[in-house]
Amino acid sequence: MRPTFEESMELVGLSSNWNNFNDDQKELIQALVDDGQAHLFAGWDEPGINEEKKKEFLDSLVKINGNYPGGLAGYIANARKLLAESKAGANPFEGLTPEKPDTVDLTEFTAEFEKYEAIGATHFDKVGMVLVAGGLGERLGYNGIKLDIAVEVLENTTYLKHYADNLLAMQARSESKRPVPFVIMVSQDTGPKTIESLEANNYFGLSRDQVHILQQELVPAIADNSGTLALEDKYELILKPHGHGDIHMLLYTSGLAAKLQREGIEHLMFIQDTNGPSFNTLPSAIGVSVEKGYDFNSLAINRVPGEAVGGLARLVGNGKEFTLNVEYNQLDPLLRATISPEGDVADESGFSMFPGNCNTLVIRMESYVKILEASKGIIAEFVNPKYTDETKTAFKKPTRLETMMQDLPKLFGESEKVGVTIFSRFWSFSPNKNNVVDAAAKIASGGPADASATAENDFYAAGRARLDVAGMKVEEAEQKMILGVPFTLGPKVILRPSFAMTLDEGCDKVSGGSISDEATLIVDGADITLDNVQLSGKSALVVKACDGAKVTVKGAFENEGFELVELTGEERAPDSDVPEFLKIRGYNFVNKGAAVYEFNEPGEYVVEA
Repeated sequence: MRPTFEESMELVGLSSNWNNFNDDQKELIQALVDDGQAHLFAGWDEPGINEEKKKEFLDSLVKINGNYPGGLAGYIANARKLLAESKAGANPFEGLTPEKPDTVDLTEFTAEFEKYEAIGATHFDKVGMVLVAGGLGERLGYNGIKLDIAVEVLENTTYLKHYADNLLAMQARSESKRPVPFVIMVSQDTGPKTIESLEANNYFGLSRDQVHILQQELVPAIADNSGTLALEDKYELILKPHGHGDIHMLLYTSGLAAKLQREGIEHLMFIQDTNGPSFNTLPSAIGVSVEKGYDFNSLAINRVPGEAVGGLARLVGNGKEFTLNVEYNQLDPLLRATISPEGDVADESGFSMFPGNCNTLVIRMESYVKILEASKGIIAEFVNPKYTDETKTAFKKPTRLETMMQDLPKLFGESEKVGVTIFSRFWSFSPNKNNVVDAAAKIASGGPADASATAENDFYAAGRARLDVAGMKVEEAEQKMILGVPFTLGPKVILRPSFAMTLDEGCDKVSGGSISDEATLIVDGADITLDNVQLSGKSALVVKACDGAKVTVKGAFENEGFELVELTGEERAPDSDVPEFLKIRGYNFVNKGAAVYEFNEPGEYVVEA
């Protein structure tokens, strides 16, 4: 028989402190003790000893209780339910049969691709951007927020600046010129540094009013199958991230989603903190969502069977139908148990019939706000405890409940339409998440590096692709291995979003010309035209123009350009003065004589070699 509250108080030695608590604290403590959490207050010191620690502990409990829908009681109840299902080996896909999802294939730059881009470009002022940025760069070997890492090191453009540049370019192209809402979900770790970066750079040209910072809170770790909250020490809970699915709850509780809809925003695009190519896909992805009427559009890549990336599948059964991301370790057994005894195998295309999830999402606001209001933004949680043995009675370390933003379709009804848009990998999905050692190991095992060097390489590859579509002759260099990670020497092409956001824009501004395999081209400005520009050898050309400056560039340029220099072991050492964003790559570029033209006053100019 469970002891009474008063008996529990005596057992844990909390009675002597009771009169020091306010009514709200007493109510919460009693609820926790009644819910089997008396251990949280065991062995408390007598009044007058460690009072500040006691206060901080109680404040943390009150804060968590208020932040989590349903409070701590709801969190504990959900944990017990999910842990029981995990121990029993419950199949989350029981009764569901996977089918190929509804897809639009935009892996080639066809007329269809340009059609969708044209549609999307007319909706720039009806789109809001949501950036999930709760992580630090520790895994990469970077001591700071990942948003401050440079996406390229020719000009050291950070991810945050790159994203801001794209928003400014969207605004400039829209008829209304209305600022694009920029929602950034931060954590306790990244919030202050994100704000510091924005303020130190004058918000990268954005209006402060268009940037909305939402901070996600941590949740308690669970020590066992009984839902016991885990302690770091006597007066401190173990707290862990709840996952990026919190963005839905934050957009609901802040009232921001409903506000943006009222202001005319029709779609939200959700992106990850260090996936630089996201904006390459934006015009066409928005166009697909508008044309197809998708309430939820998952951006994807063609996926090799067995690849460690979730597969997008239509799941049918139990009178329901969902299009969801199925984690790669769950997909193969699901297929073997249903439609494919061989598991996840390639079809005639050489890829899995289930595209790989990029975790870039486009969601229609009308249906989104309704779902948020009905669910309070709470999407399906899951738990993934690491057990000590097959009995599943003890954990190797405390676990926690998690959420994923891509699970939102679990809340959809029959009226909501979910689709998948597939892009080329370099164009849409090149995350910067692995340090050099881990990246080299992944390359050696046949997987993608997903490192700073490969992210930068794909950044230049997108520029090369835009030139190629526009008709410029592009010679691509061979790859060089740097610390076990491949890097293509060139051409290194940066076409800033001010210059071109769609393929059609590039075609209008580039006429003929050629660029050699190790040359460099950087173009930044809305009214720059490249007329038969030719870059040979390692030549580099940088052209920048302010608004109102019309610049025509002609002729053949020859110079020493930029030289790639690999860092020595001493330069990569933790105590060296070399910036960390270079150390995590293993190289830098040295300007040996690039041709640089900057126009900071309106007017008409001609640059001729």
